[in-house]
Amino acid sequence: MGFPVNSPSQDKPLKFLIYGKTGWIGGLLGKLCDSQSIPYVYGSGRLEDRRSLEADLALHGPTHVINAAGVTGRPNVDWCESHKVETIRANVVGTLTLADVCREKGLILVNYATGCIFEYDAEHPEGSGVGFKEEDTPNFIGSFYSKTKAMVEDLLRNYENVCTLRVRMPISSDLSNPRNFITKITRYEKVVNIPNSMTILDELLPISIEMAKRNLTGIWNFTNPGVVSHNEILEMYRDYIDPNFTWKNFTLEEQAQVIVAPRSNNELDATKLSREFPELLSIKESLVKYVFKPNQKTFVA
Repeated sequence: MGFPVNSPSQDKPLKFLIYGKTGWIGGLLGKLCDSQSIPYVYGSGRLEDRRSLEADLALHGPTHVINAAGVTGRPNVDWCESHKVETIRANVVGTLTLADVCREKGLILVNYATGCIFEYDAEHPEGSGVGFKEEDTPNFIGSFYSKTKAMVEDLLRNYENVCTLRVRMPISSDLSNPRNFITKITRYEKVVNIPNSMTILDELLPISIEMAKRNLTGIWNFTNPGVVSHNEILEMYRDYIDPNFTWKNFTLEEQAQVIVAPRSNNELDATKLSREFPELLSIKESLVKYVFKPNQKTFVA
């Protein structure tokens, strides 16, 4: 989209430099590159250390840089409320430094960001089907994590070499992974029940690799089209995985009593991504195809 990249050619084949080796998405990206025979290496530099990033680029000579590093907090984003400097260092200073170094070298940076920077409002009511678009201004800063992410997204708009992917409530077919949204809510004592946009990694991570190959930049709502609620997911879990599974709901007000920072609930408009990738499945279709069918343990008529 207008950035003069150092595109791969016959004398410089595709090579990815990936940050976030120890993270969930970073690990999955390495496996995807292996399966597609795409040469890649994990960066060893600290994102906030410009010289270490420049050394990585000089050593490895990538055609694209992919950032799946950052701080989400352990066990959840409430951690960021009491570790604000560490959160800024990773999510703001680190990401901006990497984007700036990549721009200097004429490289596209694919940055896995978040869509948890919006919440339903009067113009985008819950259940209306009206989602937030890429150009909309974030309206949710209820958590410090989301505040830093909204801040850095706004600044990255000025970097024409960056492809920002707004991930939400990521889900994968690995139901044993504690970062998986499905795994999380099956282990909660109680859950809210609100429709949300979500990201099925098994379908969308290969698309992100294709986006890098196409040298796409700008902001992208990186979710499957449509929304799905907590209860709808747990009903699928019961029907496909564990017929004896039960759960209890509680309200947002009750949830607020057991968390430090409010959580984002929203629908993102996936029209832009669907135009680029018409094969993209709706969230409920993708859940069945990529998550529940491969893990099915019950008979579903």
